[in-house]
Amino acid sequence: MNDKYAPHIEELSKALEGVGYTDIQTELDNLLRFRVPLEEAKRTILNKFRSKEACEIKIKDILNAPKSFALKGRIISVEKKKIVLKGETAYLYSGKLLDETGVCLFTAWDDFCLNEGDIIKIYNVHMKLWNNRPEINFGQRSIVEKLPEDPSLPKDEKIFTQTKKIIEINPSDLLVSSQGVVTEIYHRDIIVKGKDTIIIEGVIADDTGKLPFSSWVPMEGVDIGNAINFRDAHVRLFRGIPSLNFTHMTSWELLPDNKCPFSKNKIMTDEPSYISIGSVLEKDGLFDVVVTGNIISVRPGSGLIERCPTCNRVIQNNVCRAHGTVEGIRDMRVKAILDDGTGAVYIMLNRELSEVIYGRSMEEAENIAKLSMSKDAVYESMKRSLIGTYLAVRGNSSKSEFGTTIVARYAWVPEDDLLSRLDDLLLKLPEDI
Repeated sequence: MNDKYAPHIEELSKALEGVGYTDIQTELDNLLRFRVPLEEAKRTILNKFRSKEACEIKIKDILNAPKSFALKGRIISVEKKKIVLKGETAYLYSGKLLDETGVCLFTAWDDFCLNEGDIIKIYNVHMKLWNNRPEINFGQRSIVEKLPEDPSLPKDEKIFTQTKKIIEINPSDLLVSSQGVVTEIYHRDIIVKGKDTIIIEGVIADDTGKLPFSSWVPMEGVDIGNAINFRDAHVRLFRGIPSLNFTHMTSWELLPDNKCPFSKNKIMTDEPSYISIGSVLEKDGLFDVVVTGNIISVRPGSGLIERCPTCNRVIQNNVCRAHGTVEGIRDMRVKAILDDGTGAVYIMLNRELSEVIYGRSMEEAENIAKLSMSKDAVYESMKRSLIGTYLAVRGNSSKSEFGTTIVARYAWVPEDDLLSRLDDLLLKLPEDI
């Protein structure tokens, strides 16, 4: 570097006590090579290295972390991923970081030369929620400092495994242990890194709920109706719903009938218990739940629609936001709000369920639209027919910034024992009324 910059490096060294002269010189050289004005380059270096003054937190406190913070931990996994960003190929690095208080996910948008087993102190990072799960983000202004081996930091994330009932497993969990009965199981052929691979998929349930699972390792001797005790299963997310992932880290064993803590026969009946909508709202996502309530609103977007033939998105005027101009596929749906007195959720009914609940086929709905020369006529007809209807819905729930939605797999009008429901309602009223 030209000697004319030496006074500026000295000035920065005095302002950044403890930061090496060579480090400052390298940063300044990099910025000037990219034609950053000298004063702007100096401000950038000051901001970057002063970020080391940010408060240091532990992983257990990540949800209450300040906007920018420092963290010390051990890298226990890291993976390089290829992505397309604004039409250009880029790479990001994701994995897990742990300290003595917990384990969390991270994403790095630059190559910090991270390796499994490294102990690092990372400055100027921030936390964000991804699918309601906290995640650490390393940005361009983050600084990674490699540290020597520290025996106080654990090397295995298994020490943070939690033992839970199925209903208690939530999206923020990373490793869990539990017990359950296999109610569904099947094998699926997939291609992983160019190789044919067989994975096992299914559903596991206990007396509190059920979750889907995938196993990447053989499960010899396990079949439908078997009760198993499993340890160290990874929790993955799909549309906000937790699922169990069995890997080489996961251990399991068959439970004999005399050690099974719940009734296998009852679980295998495939009759999920009804749950209040208020209980659904407390969870970020639930698998296979049944709720009942009254339709209090039929939302815009109900009625006759068209979908993209490639991605199945709803399109407007034959234009898909992902695939441009397409020839749409005709469809029909109901979007509504269901309320049971404890809370309200959005429900989504596909064409088949919409035809049953609405009481008209899609062809009949199209005739209504033709006679009135407006698709909105079907939406208005649905509102008149459905608002106030007492309905039971079975499906998966997921939560987003717009609220909680249940995508229905089944929907029906239950036998309406109005007097029994009225008695239940009266019992909930205060005695002095």
